[in-house]
Amino acid sequence: MNFSFYIAKRYLFSKSSNNAINIITGIAAVGVVVGAMSLFIVLSGFLGLKDFSLQFTNEFDSDLKILPESGKTITFSEAQKNQLKAIDGIETFSKIIEERVFLHYKGKNHIAYIKGVDSLYGNVTQLDSILYFGEWFVPAEHQVVVGLSTIAKLSIGINDYSNLLEIYVPKPGSGQLNALDPSEAFTKENVIVSGVYQVNEDLDAKYVFTDLDFARNLLSLDSTKISAVEMKLLPTASEETVRSEINKIFPSGILIKNRFQQNDALYKMLNTENIAVYLIFTLVLIIALFNVIGSIIMMVLDKRKNIKTLYNMGASLPEIRRIFFLQGTLMTLIGGLIGIFLGILAVLAQLKFELVAITSTLPYPVKLEAVNIAIVFVTISVLGIIASKIASSRVRKKLLAY
Repeated sequence: MNFSFYIAKRYLFSKSSNNAINIITGIAAVGVVVGAMSLFIVLSGFLGLKDFSLQFTNEFDSDLKILPESGKTITFSEAQKNQLKAIDGIETFSKIIEERVFLHYKGKNHIAYIKGVDSLYGNVTQLDSILYFGEWFVPAEHQVVVGLSTIAKLSIGINDYSNLLEIYVPKPGSGQLNALDPSEAFTKENVIVSGVYQVNEDLDAKYVFTDLDFARNLLSLDSTKISAVEMKLLPTASEETVRSEINKIFPSGILIKNRFQQNDALYKMLNTENIAVYLIFTLVLIIALFNVIGSIIMMVLDKRKNIKTLYNMGASLPEIRRIFFLQGTLMTLIGGLIGIFLGILAVLAQLKFELVAITSTLPYPVKLEAVNIAIVFVTISVLGIIASKIASSRVRKKLLAY
């Protein structure tokens, strides 16, 4: 093995007498470096973009959320509330009432969800991070906070007491009433928009935040009915333990979702895109490694006399094959390490100097993670070994007969 490794190093770092082979080898080495660098930069860029996309949901969504297994509401008594408070690991929780509503403002309409929250909601989520303009609503004052997209669609003014936002919700059993008469089919409330929140385009158009009691009265719900309970866990809490304790309080009829499960479609989409990007650039890397195969085969043909001499001196055919296998493996490993190093420098430069920007004020997000280094190195190693094995298999006995 030492003999094969020594010869492989000599072949890799020494120039051939044939200038064309030197050019082909150089192109193959550059292809490996550029391929590894590109794969690392793309993975780092996508990881940064993924974190950038999820940071909004991390600010908006709770650590755990209790939802009804079927229907729209769950029963949440005072006794259950006290039991939930007693669970170790729950820092705080907020009661939620949520339902689809119809918004009307100065001739413009929009369908959204009213989200009634209690006074503890600001301790569960980061209200200071999502509040874009104005003030959070004051309980019992018929005030709401709407998303930036809703503001744009309806052209709503903040604290405009001369033009109130109208909220319509179907009355229970209104299907039996005259749908042409809104006063019979819908419950209507006029509210003031006190503030604007911003998370992302979809969520900004989805929710209208208001006081829990206002939402309860609007939907004609009794005091024990709510739509969900959102919770913030302590940093040291065990999610599995907390889930187990919650199931003891609500033996049936509920679902418990963590932040990942609340956004499972988004997570699945991002993970699928990540895999697709990895496979596409791995295919590019495979194409680049064809140059390595060609380079090794050309080297085999160029070194036929040397190979025959080694064979006559007692080197076995597997040992001679191992020379070119190691040469190709070394080329891909060294090229891969150089490519990863250059990729790290590029990512660090983007983090420090913000060279590439999405907008004039938003640099393209990237994230430097050891896992990406490992993924690229393993990928280039496996593909390089396969390519080297294919190329070295061209060394056959009939080649030694010439």
